Amino acid sequence: MSDGWSFLVAGALVGLAGGFAPGPISMLVIVQSLRYGLGEGLKVAIAPLLTDAPVAIAALLVISRLDDASLALGVIALTGAAFLSYLAYQSLTFEAPAATPDAQAPGSLRKGMLTNLVNPNPYLFWFTVGAPTVVEAHRASWMFVGLFLAGLYVCLIGAKVTFAVVAARGRSFLQGTAYRYTLRALGVGLFIYALKFVRDGLGYLGVT
Repeated sequence: MSDGWSFLVAGALVGLAGGFAPGPISMLVIVQSLRYGLGEGLKVAIAPLLTDAPVAIAALLVISRLDDASLALGVIALTGAAFLSYLAYQSLTFEAPAATPDAQAPGSLRKGMLTNLVNPNPYLFWFTVGAPTVVEAHRASWMFVGLFLAGLYVCLIGAKVTFAVVAARGRSFLQGTAYRYTLRALGVGLFIYALKFVRDGLGYLGVT
């Protein structure tokens, strides 16, 4: 049973590291929580739980069989850069309506899922850490696989939820100009991540 607990702890550590690390999903959680409230931030926070399964399957069945996985990762990263640039533009140009704050559908869950799918980090995680750990755990027991995944996603989603709660509470303190400039600053942050994705994508493709 001690081996089982080691898988639980390993999953928790990886989940906390990924959950609290700055990144496009964390930034989007904060943006949506500030713009639309806690509920929308929580929708983004759970996006990895809904999208990581197909990411893991794709990584195992498709990308891992390619002669050069760098090509696939490069395309994913560049696609992610384009999508993040679009999200940055939305935040930079956002104006809060005076009376009907929900007039425009937030689409938080869709945005969160798309952001996670075009982010190369989940693919890299499943190539290098996730899949090998799951295989190792499965050799001992399916229960160990469950413990690893439970530790991973409870801590990963919990960290994102923390971002959403903090941002949603701060929303009530931001009014008028401060509110607009905060969202625009976050839009700049998303654009910086888009530039990072461009750099990473070009690096995978061997373009210096």
